[in-house]
Amino acid sequence: MSGREPYARSAFRRARRRRAFRWLTGRLRRREPDPLLSLDDVRRRVRAFEQSYSGVRPILVSKIVGTISRTGDFDRDFLPRRAGIEERWKRVEQSFAEGEFPPITVYELSGSFFVVDGHHRVAIARQRGVEYIDAEVTRLRSRWPLPEGADISQLIMAEQQGVFMEESGLDRARPEARIQFTRPQGYIELLEHIKIHGYHLMLERDAVLTPSEMAADWYDRVYLPTVRAIKREGLWDRWPRATKADLFLWVSQHRRELYPERGGMDIDQAVAAALESSRRRRPPATTRLVRKRDGQGERAETDS
Repeated sequence: MSGREPYARSAFRRARRRRAFRWLTGRLRRREPDPLLSLDDVRRRVRAFEQSYSGVRPILVSKIVGTISRTGDFDRDFLPRRAGIEERWKRVEQSFAEGEFPPITVYELSGSFFVVDGHHRVAIARQRGVEYIDAEVTRLRSRWPLPEGADISQLIMAEQQGVFMEESGLDRARPEARIQFTRPQGYIELLEHIKIHGYHLMLERDAVLTPSEMAADWYDRVYLPTVRAIKREGLWDRWPRATKADLFLWVSQHRRELYPERGGMDIDQAVAAALESSRRRRPPATTRLVRKRDGQGERAETDS
């Protein structure tokens, strides 16, 4: 008997059925299957700036998340997206029936891999349950890390977080800061908060300040005290799947809305007013989030 017999029956049709089932399930849930990440898009968003050759070594197949050119052929799990690649798939299966694939070629970024050459080998390896595959690796360095398991929305979020940290000056003033939102627009709004705070701070001190100095003062005197009050007053417990930055913006917005009626409020008063309001309506940033029920909740971040 031939050693090729275990793979004499192509896995392509099975993979296509699996892809069709996931597509249908996604339609019912109003969510499309995750696509392969495009390396060009990722490089632009995380600002990759340097590369170095690492040689040939085994890599985890499960860590291969993207491609430089084949987003239309495979999805995130390397299931075939179109029937037109069946012939090429079967030729690769027959050529490497024993499972000993020659090294594929990949870029590595933050521990994830993007295929340059060898897409069909990866797809077939996944169908066969192969855990590791040899790869010729070129490592990329980037300004900001690529989140593990990131999809397109998470990639956009990571990009906006990096831009915010850099433009605000927090990356230099408080590099340990971890400010996270449930929507990327939050970073744009928060950057405006820091700029306004910086303007008033310069008037107060009658001096020109650097972005880092303004960001440090805002973080220490405004953001952190507000976050502590949010936790202390129970607002975060009421909306456990909102991030602290979401709630910070909502408290700030509520403070502005109440200014004509109550005038200037200190941080504790503003948080208490927001908590009272939250019993009547949801914070805008959390309208699509599930509220805590029966003592069960999910924390969305770990910033101070």
